[in-house]
Amino acid sequence: MVQSQEQSGAPRVLVVGCGGIGGIVAANLAEMDVPVSAVTGNAEIAQVLNTQGARVREEGAERVVKGITAWAELPVDAGPFDFILLATQPTAVEEAARRASSALAPQGRMVCFQNGLCEQRVARFVGEDRVLGGIVAWGATMEAPGVYDRTAAGGFVLGRMDGKNETQVEQLATLLETVGPVERTTNMAGARWSKLAINCAISALGTLGGERLGPLMRHRFIRRLCLEIMTETVAVSKANNIRLEKVSGTLDLDWLALTEAERAMGLGSPALFAKHTMLLAVGARYRRLRSSMLAAIERGRPPAVDFLNGEVVDRAAQHGIAVPINTEIRAAIHRVARKEIAPSLESARALFEATRHVRGRDAAAA
Repeated sequence: MVQSQEQSGAPRVLVVGCGGIGGIVAANLAEMDVPVSAVTGNAEIAQVLNTQGARVREEGAERVVKGITAWAELPVDAGPFDFILLATQPTAVEEAARRASSALAPQGRMVCFQNGLCEQRVARFVGEDRVLGGIVAWGATMEAPGVYDRTAAGGFVLGRMDGKNETQVEQLATLLETVGPVERTTNMAGARWSKLAINCAISALGTLGGERLGPLMRHRFIRRLCLEIMTETVAVSKANNIRLEKVSGTLDLDWLALTEAERAMGLGSPALFAKHTMLLAVGARYRRLRSSMLAAIERGRPPAVDFLNGEVVDRAAQHGIAVPINTEIRAAIHRVARKEIAPSLESARALFEATRHVRGRDAAAA
């Protein structure tokens, strides 16, 4: 049995999932001599990481990082780990938490890096007190087994869902600052819902449209769909008494959400112009970002749309709120996964046309 932090003084970290996010995190921790292990569920990825190391491309430079102990399946005696970072797709998070729960140290924390609202799902296996939320505000892809490309800069938001402060948040923040800047929050629920609104728009439309974010956001009809999706999500969050947080300190979802008046305004509206301009800026900043949900579908895995737009649809139903755009895009992405339609701008425009009746004049002219 390996020593935990309480015995050795150094926090031991397990990264579960070695796709783009998990691979970049594990490599950066290993470079700082943090004792880091990884479980991938893919024997080829594990072999590459163990024998060749992780090949990482960040900010135009490429390097090879060794020192990650990788397994295709978690050994029964691998723990205890002080932090278990769940970097799987949302569809796999519950099984990942179940399998790794016995390896978590008594005072350890399991951390959700997934998009969506996964903390409650993970708490079923380790208890609410041992779960932290970790919002990832950057992007990465795995181009080949063990080959990682960081596609957007950024950092993390960390906190407990109950808003309490604890030493484990600070310990984890110190570790993750090797990857990017870390913001601590006492309103993780608000930060989660704000990120959910962004992902419901950007990840879903990136999947349906089949494009990276930069080219996608140049299309006015895509930006209008983004605003509509976010507006519906914000309405549901308010029904759940959530106080939204700004994303990355600047993106205010309460402001981005369309008012009833704005929905009826024409293209010349200064308010709508400002919101479209903001989305253009987001597209420019994260222009290389590619939807992880689209990558999952391409690998034959189920899309995480039920954990994103599906969460909005299901919670809206509990409050009697209509969310037609989120409802339609969830169905469309399932059709993409079933290969009934192809991810393309034509598919995204078909969604736009199918939902035209629920939008105002700005949408009709987009």
